[in-house]
Amino acid sequence: MRALTITVRDASTGPVVEIAGDLDYETAPRLRQAVEGLALEPGTLLVLDLARLEFCDSSGITAFIVARNRAIAAQTEVALTAVPAHTARVLRIVGLDQIFNLYPDADSAALPSAAVQPPPTANNR
Repeated sequence: MRALTITVRDASTGPVVEIAGDLDYETAPRLRQAVEGLALEPGTLLVLDLARLEFCDSSGITAFIVARNRAIAAQTEVALTAVPAHTARVLRIVGLDQIFNLYPDADSAALPSAAVQPPPTANNR
């Protein structure tokens, strides 16, 4: 098990939450608390940077949904960046790749045309 580290930094588009380590049943409440503590302004972008995420279970996925709901309530957009392959697969299987904007990295999240398109599957060709 890798300890969860959550780092929040400001970007010109809004807060960037960098998540590193294991996001699971025991640690997901920390992400939810971190997002709840953010001052989200209408029209900004909340970025969840997953570049250093090592593991994510269903509790972590739920924490992403909670962050999205918080962003919507604040009239803020939300983006997931640098999503690891194992997490991207789960998002795709449950259809959450259709409700989250996915980007290759935090810098490109500010560029609307940089969204990652899911690879074609037998169901969406």
